[in-house]
Amino acid sequence: MIYRQYAGTEIAMDDEEYFIDPGQWSNEAAFEMASESGLELTGNHMLVLHFLRKEYFHGKKLTLRDINHSGIITLKEFYAMFPGAPLRSAARLAGLPKPESCV
Repeated sequence: MIYRQYAGTEIAMDDEEYFIDPGQWSNEAAFEMASESGLELTGNHMLVLHFLRKEYFHGKKLTLRDINHSGIITLKEFYAMFPGAPLRSAARLAGLPKPESCV
C-alpha cells in the first residue's frame, strides 16, 4: 500500500495506484491525477468517470461494452479520451479498484 496526496487528502492506494477506498475520491483528486499523467479532463471525461462510479456502486462490473451502451460516448471516443489502456485509466481516475477484466 502507498499513500498519495490529492486535493489536500492523503489517499491509500494499491501498488498500481488504484484507490483502496473509493469513498476518498473527489473531482479535484481526479483532475490532479489526470494532470500528473498529462491528461486534461473535460466535461465528457467527468461524465464518464461519474458513470463508472455509479455502475461500480450499483455492483456492476466495469466493461467496455457498458461504456459503449452508456449513451455518453462511443467506444471510439472513449479510446481517444483515455489513451493507452482506457478502462484501466478511467477506473483509476474515477477512484475505483482495477477492473477485473483488466490484466
